[in-house]
Amino acid sequence: MDAELEKLAQTVVRIVDSQDPDAYTLMSETLRSVENSFLWVRFSGLRDRFRAQGVGQLPVIVREILLEVKRTAPSVYEELQAIAEAFAEDEEARTAVGGRTPAPVPSGPAARATANSVQDGAFHAPVVQAGTFSGGVHTYYAQPPYSSSLPPVSEWPPLDTADPLALGVRRTRRLPGESPLPPYVERDCDRELDARVREAARAGGLVVVTGAPLSGRTRTLWAALFTNLSGTTRVFSPPQGTDLRGLPALMRGRGDVGCVLWLDDLEGHLGEHGLTPALLADLLRLRVPVLATMDDQAYDARRFGASGRAGVLSGVEPVELPRAWSEGESERLNTFDGDPRLRAAAVWRGTHTVPEYLAVGPELMEEWRRARRPDAHPRGHLLVRVAIDFARCGVSRAGIHADDLREAQALYPEESAGAGAESFEEGFTWATDLRHGVTGLLVPGARQDTWTAFGSLVADVEARSDSPPVPLGLWMLAFEKAGDKASRWTVRWNAHEALVPRSDSDPEISVVLGRINLMIGDFQTAEYWYRKAADAGHTEAAATAGKLLAARGEGAQAIPYLEQAAEAGVVRAQYRLGMLLAARAESWLTRAAEGGYPVAAQALPPLRAAIATPPDTVEE
Repeated sequence: MDAELEKLAQTVVRIVDSQDPDAYTLMSETLRSVENSFLWVRFSGLRDRFRAQGVGQLPVIVREILLEVKRTAPSVYEELQAIAEAFAEDEEARTAVGGRTPAPVPSGPAARATANSVQDGAFHAPVVQAGTFSGGVHTYYAQPPYSSSLPPVSEWPPLDTADPLALGVRRTRRLPGESPLPPYVERDCDRELDARVREAARAGGLVVVTGAPLSGRTRTLWAALFTNLSGTTRVFSPPQGTDLRGLPALMRGRGDVGCVLWLDDLEGHLGEHGLTPALLADLLRLRVPVLATMDDQAYDARRFGASGRAGVLSGVEPVELPRAWSEGESERLNTFDGDPRLRAAAVWRGTHTVPEYLAVGPELMEEWRRARRPDAHPRGHLLVRVAIDFARCGVSRAGIHADDLREAQALYPEESAGAGAESFEEGFTWATDLRHGVTGLLVPGARQDTWTAFGSLVADVEARSDSPPVPLGLWMLAFEKAGDKASRWTVRWNAHEALVPRSDSDPEISVVLGRINLMIGDFQTAEYWYRKAADAGHTEAAATAGKLLAARGEGAQAIPYLEQAAEAGVVRAQYRLGMLLAARAESWLTRAAEGGYPVAAQALPPLRAAIATPPDTVEE
């Protein structure tokens, strides 16, 4: 053992043996701030043990206590040293004055002039009016009595008006007309947690909910608080690092008012001036419930770490909130058809949990929105937008290859031109970097080496009325890049949902719808949209409409469309119109020849040779 600690231990033994209780009491109170409450209990019982058994094992016990304090609470150890040094100085002063003649006591006028004097010592505190002191004088003190800066209970918000976001619940997307938070989805641990909270409200005590980051522990504890306590309950949620030592005094004067201490991220509220075992014991005696949340790793480090400083956690069994949702929890999520945020979470969360989806989404949306600035990540912003629009088309879970993202940039000419300062590689790295230990703005798709936008970004863009539409060219590209037949049908369905309401305003929209249906094999629907575009003056659509009509034997209806396109200079329409007219001519010449008209019979062979070409397909 080092000499410093040995010297301190010897002084502490003398303090325990002394008749003056001040230093001993002060040391005992100082130890109350150590998280390991057992140290304080052992020290507080030393004087009774000494009186009953003598010195005995006292030095050994004192050394053990001091060694543990020095290891786990260095600042408290220094306070104990200061108290011991003051006691030792006073011992020396008393010993010195024992062989010295006390100073004479003044009388008469001198007595009035020196009625508050101190001789042979120093006194750094208010002078006591008690005549003359001879010998050394020392005042024992620890830290000066603190003046609590805690707000009175009357200023704590009642539960029914408390803001859950101010208590640590993460905000979700909030569009005009939406509530601050979506409805709470019941978790499997709620029944146990409700019982714990009700018991704490009745008898006091600490309730801790632990879980991984973004597991929803704060929202879950808030639901238990709001469900099980009266709306008039006053809620105190101090900032991390707040000096909580004045809480017991506030609680004693609260009368019949129900109160709860709310400590989100409990690890930030521990320490000698925060929640200590002694303070928790006081609150328990006062029947004050303490509701707290804690990250799994932070809890494990303080509960089972090498330091052994379990402190306030040693007697508490936490309510654990798993990161992954159970089948029952997922089924309960699907019952909330009335809230668009929960509906979106059920559809778009992918491999992420609902709390992760709801909590991270607003952060990602804000970061993505701000990244469009020229001095930020304009290329990354564009790549994420491309991925979002691919998902809006219907290519989401399957994912899109990076090369497809690169190709699709050309469909956003304005944004692409403004993103030139950032390379594709730089933007792609920014977009895929992990945020909050959970996700990037782009996440891996279901197919190998593919990417898709984080689901909440897609849902939020879809939900906002000011979101720009998907470029028409991307609908065709999405259809081409769709990995399977089911995905292509999804793209077709989404295209109809998004484009049909706008089709009267732009014939190009009808062309896109016609082409998608043509490529999927629905010729009748494709014909409808091509004819609609042609009727609006689209010459290329007229060429295709005429071809589709001719292919199904409606030559008479096809001719006007082919003539429209042919007159506009569409070469393929000119050819088909000629072939169609030639076929009609062959039919009439044949009837004339059969009727005995010799000139018709002479014209038929060269005409038949001209039109005897292999039929082309209807695909454009």
